[in-house]
Amino acid sequence: MTLPADALDASTSDRSLLTLADGDSADLSGFFADSGDGLDLADRASLRRIPGLATELVDVTEVEYRQLRLEQVVLIGVWTSGTLQSAEDSMTELAALATTAGSVVLDALMQRRDRPDAATYVGSGKARELAEVVAATGADTVVCDGELTPGQLRQLEEIVKVKVIDRTALILDIFAQHATSKEGKAQVELAQLQYMLPRLRGWGESMSRAAAGGGGRAPIGTRGPGETKIETDRRRLRARMAKLRRELAAMSTVRETKRSARVRGEVPSVAIAGYTNAGKSSLLNRLTGAGVLVEDALFATLDPTVRRATLPDGRVFTLADTVGFVRHLPHQIVEAFRSTLEEVADADLILHVVDGSAPDPAGQISAVREVLADIEASNVPELIVVNKIDAAEPTMLAGLRQLAPDAVFVSARSGDGLNTLVDVLCQRVPHPDVEVKVLLPYTRGDLVSRVHADGEVINLEHTADGTRLAARVSSALAAELEAFRV
Repeated sequence: MTLPADALDASTSDRSLLTLADGDSADLSGFFADSGDGLDLADRASLRRIPGLATELVDVTEVEYRQLRLEQVVLIGVWTSGTLQSAEDSMTELAALATTAGSVVLDALMQRRDRPDAATYVGSGKARELAEVVAATGADTVVCDGELTPGQLRQLEEIVKVKVIDRTALILDIFAQHATSKEGKAQVELAQLQYMLPRLRGWGESMSRAAAGGGGRAPIGTRGPGETKIETDRRRLRARMAKLRRELAAMSTVRETKRSARVRGEVPSVAIAGYTNAGKSSLLNRLTGAGVLVEDALFATLDPTVRRATLPDGRVFTLADTVGFVRHLPHQIVEAFRSTLEEVADADLILHVVDGSAPDPAGQISAVREVLADIEASNVPELIVVNKIDAAEPTMLAGLRQLAPDAVFVSARSGDGLNTLVDVLCQRVPHPDVEVKVLLPYTRGDLVSRVHADGEVINLEHTADGTRLAARVSSALAAELEAFRV
């Protein structure tokens, strides 16, 4: 590829910041080779803009609204490994996260490095260039595509002179906006405090001064005159975290009780898992009519929803909608939502929903499986369901068919493929263990009803002596039917 003439004539300082406008027709696919060859060292290490990620609104009637409500952000990422396309996909996802959090993306920049700079994430020189971009665009926040150490966060803020947050803090902010139940709010707050504790700091020297009051006496709630303000705040954070863990433990007991009741009744459970915004809630609504919130936004579902469903052969099972996953899901989220994610680990089958219209569905599958491994759910049987086929490219669907030959392709919006999905569920949902043949008197219609509700009827015949049944039932129900075996 040849660079534009104005880029070739630029000075050395200008070439350190490569700008590609939205209207450029240049093909970027070969601009960087996977190994980083093809450009001079200075150009390989330079910041480059990711075209098409700005989300500024064109309608002038929205100007006042944006000034009052939405933060103006600049995205910055470091491409350390993988292909250029995967790096740009990660930045595109970061832009979607920022938009979901309620901000306007003004610009997106990326630097090619072997590893993030230990001090300022992008290097001191590039950090100063980033500061110039921030000043030129009028941004008030910089969002980094990675998790920053407390030192990187502090030093980068000192250079760019605006607030700096990382990918983890952005995801936690979205979770805080979407949590509605008491358990969900407690889980999000615990995750935020876990993230905040090592990054706690103040302005100037106020956090390092001893927290003594008038006359050398320590304020109420501090350990003594020698304890600094930052130590006091850390202790209060730890106390709050301990309280939240106790509350979540009590809530998980209630959830475990409900789960145990389903296990005792030997009702098969199916958990819907997958990447965020893959259409899991839409699929749950289609299969059960659950009426769960469906929104074209990341992490719209935080509180798990369990619904009862019946297969065409009469078997009953439960469907659980869970929180969506994402690349580099913060470990604080996995830890805080562990009790919720147990619905996935304890399921008999995982419906792994994949967004067929996404730029990199194969990468989404890998990211979800990493989280499933973290919660010890790798051994649970998995059925991949490729959703949104009505909006997907045929070539992408063909690739997914090769990647996952046993996958089911559906559209929760149009209903295409749902009949096939139900047929596969009939095969994959566990069948009752015990096969029985019984003759039930007509006075025991309650047992006939239970066999229909909780078992799988193979054959039914009404005779002069009673109802003759051949069915597969749970071991508990089989014990109650033992007296009527024939």
